[in-house]
Amino acid sequence: MKKYLLQLLFVLSFSPLFAQDEVLKKLDSKADFYGDIARQIWANPELGYLETNSSALLQKTLADAGFKVTAGVAEIPTAFVAEYGSGKPVIGIMAEFDALPGVSQKAVAFRDPVVVDGAGHACGHHLFGAASVAAGISVMEWMKENDIKGTLRVYGTPAEEGGGGKVYIARAGLIKDVDVMMHWHPGSQNAAGATSSLANISTKFRFYGEAAHAAAAPERGKSSLDAVEAMNFMVNLMREHVPQETRMHYVITRGGEAPNVVPAFAESYHYVRHPDALVVKQIFDRMVKAAEGAAMGTQTRMEYEVINGVYNLMPNETLARIMHKNLETIGGVTYSAEEKKFAEDIIKTYPAGVKATPEDATKIAPFIVSEEGGGGSTDVGDISWLVPTVGLSTATWVPGTSAHTWQAVASGGMSIGQKGMMVAAKTLTLTAMDIFKDPSVTGKALEELNRRRGDDFEYKALVGDRKAPLDYRK
Repeated sequence: MKKYLLQLLFVLSFSPLFAQDEVLKKLDSKADFYGDIARQIWANPELGYLETNSSALLQKTLADAGFKVTAGVAEIPTAFVAEYGSGKPVIGIMAEFDALPGVSQKAVAFRDPVVVDGAGHACGHHLFGAASVAAGISVMEWMKENDIKGTLRVYGTPAEEGGGGKVYIARAGLIKDVDVMMHWHPGSQNAAGATSSLANISTKFRFYGEAAHAAAAPERGKSSLDAVEAMNFMVNLMREHVPQETRMHYVITRGGEAPNVVPAFAESYHYVRHPDALVVKQIFDRMVKAAEGAAMGTQTRMEYEVINGVYNLMPNETLARIMHKNLETIGGVTYSAEEKKFAEDIIKTYPAGVKATPEDATKIAPFIVSEEGGGGSTDVGDISWLVPTVGLSTATWVPGTSAHTWQAVASGGMSIGQKGMMVAAKTLTLTAMDIFKDPSVTGKALEELNRRRGDDFEYKALVGDRKAPLDYRK
C-alpha cells in the first residue's frame, strides 16, 4: 500500500493540476512580501516618468529572483525589460507604477489626504506593478523547475497616465518578437472579457501675446488668456457636432499671473477620445483649427505639443477565454469582517444612485466580447494592435469605486487592495503557464489579431516621431 501511494504521489507531481496547485501555494506564501512592495510604492507615489524609486524597487525584486534586467530602455530612465529563458514562445507581462497628481489619501474610509494636493495611487498602479512582478517570478520559477522552454519578459512601463510609456517601448522595437502580451488593471470588479477602450490624443495648446497694464493701457496688450478662452469656447461648441461616443475635456494650466496684467502667456491642456483612433485624429485636426482661429482673432501666436496619443484596445477572444477560465478558477475577493466594515463605510461616500455591496467583490463578471470602447484610455492599446494582448481587472477597490478618486487610493493602500492584487497575480500566472504548455495558442491569437486589424493595417503612432515627454509632469 505504501509503495502504491508513493507511485501515485510521483505521478501526481507531474500532473498539470498538481503543478498548478503548487504554484498557487507558493504565491499565497509570498502574498505579504509582494503586498509590502506594493505598499512601499503606494506610500511614495511618483508621477509619470519620475518613478525612480518605484521602478528601482521592481527591478531589484526581479533581478534578485534571477531575471536579467535591462534598465533605461526606449530612452526612458524608468522603463525596463526583465527577461528569463530563450526561444519561443515569447510571453510578456506589463507592469505599471506611476501615480496621479492631486489625489493624496490615507488608507481610511473618509477624505483625509496624506499631503494636501499631493500625488496618490488613484489608479492602483502600485498594485499593478507588484502583481505583474509576482506573476513573472512565479512563472519563472515554474519554468526553471520543470525545464519549460521559451522566453518570459516583464516590461516596466512608466507614465501610463497621459505619458504613453508603452508607445515608445513599442516604437523602439522592444516587443517585435513577442507572441503574447499580458496585463491587468486594478478595479472594482473581477472581469476578463475581450473588450476595448477609447483611443486618445492629449495636447497642450500654448498662446503667446503681449503684456500690458490692464487698466492704464489695455489697448497695448494682446491677451493670451483671451485666446485660450476663445479656443475652449469653440471646442465646447464642437460637442454638438462630433460622434456621440466622443469625449473632450480640458484644464487651463496657465491663465496669467495677475488680474491687472494682460497675460502674455497662457496654456490649455486638452484630451479628445473616441473608440476609433482614426476618428480621434479627425476631431483633433478640427481642434487645432479652433486654436488657430483663436490665435488669429486675438492677434496672438499659437503653438501646440502632442503630449500623448494612444490607440483603442484591440480585443483578443482567443486569449481572453483562457484568462477568463483562470480567473474563474481563482475566484474573487472575500472580505474579512473588518474589510467589510471598511467597504460599507466607503460605499456610503458614493453619489446617490451608485448601487454596490461588499459581496460584489466575490463575483466574476460574465465573459463578453466587444469592440466598443469603455470609459477610459490606455497605452496598452498600441501594444494590442501589434501583438496579441490579453488583460483583466480585479476588485482591488471597494465595489462601485470609480478610478482616479480618493476612495480608490484608500482601498489600494490596505488589505482589500492586496487581496485583489493577488487574484491578478495568480490569474496572470496560470494564463502564462497555459500558453507555455500549449504554444499553438499563439498562432490562433495572431490569426485573430490579423483578422480584426485588417490586411492593410500599418502602425503609425499617434504621437508622431516625438520623444517621450519626460517632463510632462514637472
